[in-house]
Amino acid sequence: MTMTNHPIVGTESGSVQGVAEDGVAAFRGIPYAASPVGDLRFAAPQRHPKWSGPRDASRPGPAVPQAASRLEAVMGPRARDWDEDGSLTVNVWTPGLPDGGSAARALPVLVWFHGGGFSSGSGGWDWYDGRNLAASGEVVVVTANYRIGPLGYLHLPELGVDNLGVQDQGAVLSWVQRNIAGFGGDPHAITVGGQSAGAFSALYLAVSPVMGPLVKRVVTQSGPFGLVPQDPAEAAEHARRFAEILGLSGSLDLLAGLRAVPAERLVAAYGQLAGELSRPGSVAPPMFPVLGGAGIPVRWEEALAAGRLNGKQLLTGTTRNEMSSFFTFDPRIQAMDAGQARALVAGQIDHGADRYDRAAAALPNAKPADVLTEVETGIVFRDGNLAVADHQAAAGYAAYVYEFDYVPAGDPAHIGAAHCAELPFFFNTVDAYPDAPMLGTPTAEVRRLAEEFSGAAAGFVATGRPRDEAWQAYQSADSATIRHFA
Repeated sequence: MTMTNHPIVGTESGSVQGVAEDGVAAFRGIPYAASPVGDLRFAAPQRHPKWSGPRDASRPGPAVPQAASRLEAVMGPRARDWDEDGSLTVNVWTPGLPDGGSAARALPVLVWFHGGGFSSGSGGWDWYDGRNLAASGEVVVVTANYRIGPLGYLHLPELGVDNLGVQDQGAVLSWVQRNIAGFGGDPHAITVGGQSAGAFSALYLAVSPVMGPLVKRVVTQSGPFGLVPQDPAEAAEHARRFAEILGLSGSLDLLAGLRAVPAERLVAAYGQLAGELSRPGSVAPPMFPVLGGAGIPVRWEEALAAGRLNGKQLLTGTTRNEMSSFFTFDPRIQAMDAGQARALVAGQIDHGADRYDRAAAALPNAKPADVLTEVETGIVFRDGNLAVADHQAAAGYAAYVYEFDYVPAGDPAHIGAAHCAELPFFFNTVDAYPDAPMLGTPTAEVRRLAEEFSGAAAGFVATGRPRDEAWQAYQSADSATIRHFA
């Protein structure tokens, strides 16, 4: 490792040349797997070929092919930046590179996966720039791309197409374990984390019989643990319909046909399928990790009961109004009367009508859409996050729980503390969200909260305890031990 304005680090495939940014060395767009194109589209991730000479790692690689996020109205828009070729990359931020030789001490590592409903997102976006987080806690931060949508979760196991996005995430963890020492990281002190779909992924990686032993700590932000991994029969039916939309039904060589379709057409067909399957109140995408497939042998509840998370420290939390991001701009939800909203919940869970009635009684002046937002926030997000924390705390393992209550001044979009609202604060990247209704204007108080929340999270990655005197360890079923940020 060479410390200059353009530091160089060796990896298993060749050396990479990054940039020094305010005392943190950034290496972006490092391939962790070969480009998933040609015969490697719809194939398990493969090692990247070696290269000669230092590879430029000053810029992130392209995003994986995708349509625009359904949460642009909350987070702000992104310009298209995807390209299937070269999309499987990681980004590494490491503080205080030495002037040659070995680092004075190996630093703890955070491997973090983006959200986006398994359909959008990129670890290379400036929203998730790890520089400030790395500097705050003296930790190495790694973000990554993984295949999403049909490229990552099309279910054709008879053709070897099986939870490819999950396999990509496993390949990321394996790459980090093999290579992170060169960046000053400790391969034996890895925290796996993520937000939303990334949190779902992080938990399943942490309890995996294969990947779990690599993980020391876990960070789950707004994990949609109320969503069960996709049923194989349902996933197969969605794959059948997807092939039909593409005009590949009955193809003698379906895999070859899928590999020949332009990526733009795959994305468009996925959008058509999503439209056909859309139902009021449902946030599940058409394709996401399949139960029993690669990396998802059992549901997380069974894995916890079997002790697969034992010994791992946990930081977990949700925002106060998660489902407002999905419901505020959905006219079908906003037009519901109380009977319709109550029936929707009743059809989802046992005693759902009673749960709706209790929420309505606690919110006597709220319209049905707002009551439904509160109920579904619990069902999809809060209940599962607390269940994981309850399990860990009851078993005697350290768990820290937060609720993110920040609401932008005036809240012009009427979204409250929405899903994704804590992301600018976790990474301390508030200036990367100039058009985000969930954030509003980054005032001095907003910046102070970002320093506080990001510092606390970095402290957990570094030591297993948040760097926040007010944040006590969670006690099972004790809401007083939940740390609130506002």
